[in-house]
Amino acid sequence: MRFLLLLVAAATATLHAASPFAGRWNFTVNMPNGGTRASWLGITEKNGTLEVWYQPTGGNVYRVEELNADGNKLTLTLRAGANAKSKPKWELEAAGKDKLIGVWKRSVNNSTPLEGTRAPELHRPMPKAWTKPEPIFNGKDLTGWEPIGSAANSHWTVKDGALLNTTKGANLRTKATYQDFRLHFEVNYPDHANSGFYLRGRYELQLESEPLNANPPERRIGSIYGRIAPKIDLPRQTSVWDTFDVTLVGRTLTSIRNGVMTLEAVEIEGPTGGAIDGNEAEPGPFYIQGDHTGGLQFRNITVSVPRGAR
Repeated sequence: MRFLLLLVAAATATLHAASPFAGRWNFTVNMPNGGTRASWLGITEKNGTLEVWYQPTGGNVYRVEELNADGNKLTLTLRAGANAKSKPKWELEAAGKDKLIGVWKRSVNNSTPLEGTRAPELHRPMPKAWTKPEPIFNGKDLTGWEPIGSAANSHWTVKDGALLNTTKGANLRTKATYQDFRLHFEVNYPDHANSGFYLRGRYELQLESEPLNANPPERRIGSIYGRIAPKIDLPRQTSVWDTFDVTLVGRTLTSIRNGVMTLEAVEIEGPTGGAIDGNEAEPGPFYIQGDHTGGLQFRNITVSVPRGAR
């Protein structure tokens, strides 16, 4: 009798075993035109059914409606692009508890290998002390900064002490990389601007001056693009200087805009669209999006790091 009960218990445990896909997963994807970008999956299991959220290499995170899970294999059918003839698919296989391998099939003759790793937790306490803020833009030239991709496509310059993107083109990044930090910057937008200031090169703090109805709350100014909406929707201001003070420790972010706390100790679950890679545990650069809009200006960009960290 005891043997039968053990068999039943074992069968029940197997029946309700957690899916090998449950968790958060980071992917660094080699792009067709060169370079790398990040993708991300957030997968939860509810009553034996998987709920999957997908972050493309660009755009915003969304829930995957078409999927098939069979043991250690998972197929995701993604949204088709504007000119796509068919929907792309991710075909994944669990390779141990902390790795997914597979392929991204864009079409019959167009596929990209995939390798995902379980995302790090990044739980770190708030530092007790910070270094004195140091400028990372000197107001004179682009020392310490470099374009991402082709330099010929870069339209960043310095004018009247401000960092200016004269017209849309290359993104601009710091040569230095950072882990935990306090960031200060001021930004001046033309009308209908759309840009972003990336933290560690992976999380986009959205900057925009588009009409209020152009974007949902999680894609408006001050949001973590596509993921976290500001708790207060402050008025947009064009042709004046907006001030941001941002603290990021591990995954915990606080953002103050023009003296008002708009994001308070929120957790960033994973990379946003445009992230340079999925290596969340590593330091990364700041980068400013320049491929959407020209005319944005930045000044007084400073950073502090935990005392003793550098």
